[in-house]
Amino acid sequence: MLKVLPIQSKADQELDCARCGIVYRADALAYRATVDDVFVGMCQFKMTDHGGEVYDIAQLPDKNDFEAMFVMGRAALNFIDLCGVHYARYVSDNVDESLARAIGFTKNA
Repeated sequence: MLKVLPIQSKADQELDCARCGIVYRADALAYRATVDDVFVGMCQFKMTDHGGEVYDIAQLPDKNDFEAMFVMGRAALNFIDLCGVHYARYVSDNVDESLARAIGFTKNA
C-alpha cells in the first residue's frame, strides 16, 4: 500500500535526504513515501511570500516508482493549496520534466 505522510522530525528529514542524495533544507516541510512500509522517496517544500516552492521530489537511487512520486508531489501541492497559497513553483536543478508536468507544473523561463 502506498502511503505519503509528513516527516515529523528534522533528524528523520535529514536522514531521508541523505538516502535520496539531495540537499537537506532545514527550513522546508517534507513528506515521505512508502510502498508496503518500505521507504521509496521524499519531497521537500515550503511556503514563501511569493507562493509555494517545491524543492525536491526524490526517490531512492535504486527505486523507480513514478506513481508514488506523483502522489507525493500532488500531496505537497494540496497542502500548499489548503494553507491558502494558490501558486507554486518547482525550484530544483534536478527536475524530471514528465513528472513535473503530470503533477501540474508547466515549464517557463
